Amino acid sequence: MATKGDRTPGRVAYVGARLLDPATGMDQIGGVLTEGELIKQVGPKVNADMALEGITVIDCSGLCLAPGLIDMRVHLGEPGEDYKETLASAGRAATKGGITSMICLPNTDPVIDDMSVVEFVARRARLQGLSKVYPYGAVTKGLKGKEIAELGLLAESGAVAFTDGFNAVANAQVMRRAMMYARTFDLLICQHPEEPSLSTGGMMNAGETATRLGLVGIPRQAEIIMIERDIRLVELTGGRLHIAHVSTAEAVDAVRKAKARGLPVTCDTSPPYFALNEVAIGDYRTFAKLSPPLREEADRRAVVEGIKDGTIDCIASDHTPQDEESKRLPFGVAASGGVGLETLLAVTLELYHNGHVSILEALNFITAAPADLFKLRAGKLAQGRPADLMLFDPDKGWKVEADKLLSKSKNTPFDGRLVQGAVARTVIDGRTVFVAD
Repeated sequence: MATKGDRTPGRVAYVGARLLDPATGMDQIGGVLTEGELIKQVGPKVNADMALEGITVIDCSGLCLAPGLIDMRVHLGEPGEDYKETLASAGRAATKGGITSMICLPNTDPVIDDMSVVEFVARRARLQGLSKVYPYGAVTKGLKGKEIAELGLLAESGAVAFTDGFNAVANAQVMRRAMMYARTFDLLICQHPEEPSLSTGGMMNAGETATRLGLVGIPRQAEIIMIERDIRLVELTGGRLHIAHVSTAEAVDAVRKAKARGLPVTCDTSPPYFALNEVAIGDYRTFAKLSPPLREEADRRAVVEGIKDGTIDCIASDHTPQDEESKRLPFGVAASGGVGLETLLAVTLELYHNGHVSILEALNFITAAPADLFKLRAGKLAQGRPADLMLFDPDKGWKVEADKLLSKSKNTPFDGRLVQGAVARTVIDGRTVFVAD
């Protein structure tokens, strides 16, 4: 059940929970006291006795209580493609998934390359009263890759970082200028790593599976070349670079080496790239057509190793809603992308359930790490921080069923998958916005 909740929350004590805070390493039994929009107290002293002080007490019954999730790459259809997703439908899906903050891509209509659009998105999100929305600004005007947008002014208006979204900044000189400009203001440039001259017309990962299916392949070098080029531009400019959704073994290794040299390079991946491989396409299953494409099993394992050794900094849902008319087409002409707001927690927890990382490490990729990267006051259970909380059962099993998702579009690559990890309650600024049935 989703609800906007009380807009003027009082004092609420969430007691009897397993407190999990990746930012501090906290893993203990206790509770969280919220007052208004902020966290007032955290720890074992927050207990049921607080009811005697007139505080509303919510018994967490031993479930895990953690900071609300931060999804650092979400495509919202609003404005421009409301038929695929809206701020309201994305907000409902996000709160069901325990996501209290979303960072939205600039691929809207109009593009988020102007201060007025940044302010429009922020204002519309506040009116919904659901997950908080922070916009990326476009690196180039109109996402055309030619002229740098007004990065400084966009940052002043609320843009937390800069990307051309699904489009790579292909021109090296333009990317160089963007990095130099961004460095002046200590801004972060996020790149979709795909050399377009190698990927244009491609439908899936190049290799034996593509050949067997008769589909045009996208060589993995399209990702690797772009990442290696941009790392060289970081050396040249000193600008901060974040690489989105790494999916190949060589890409992970390139970032690993760049970090070893002390370069300001970070990266993320998305659940499909550590939980699926190109076999998921099966017989032309368009829900598994993504950008970048699903890779070979060796790449999937390399991404897992990059998560384990800290090369990969964050995990993002890469939420890309596509309507039925865009997906239920022959594979070659179907749109790329999958929804991921409601599956981000459960699929990320597979890393924990499979023994690759601890539960705190798994949560860190979707809470404290993106909060630090984007300098958000979120992702931490601490006094004075926003009361953005997620209560969840890490072991509760459920089956992903596309038709039951709250996202307006249903194109999940995980349709039919059995997962573990379910959200029981989501709290934003002290307001309960979702309670599981």
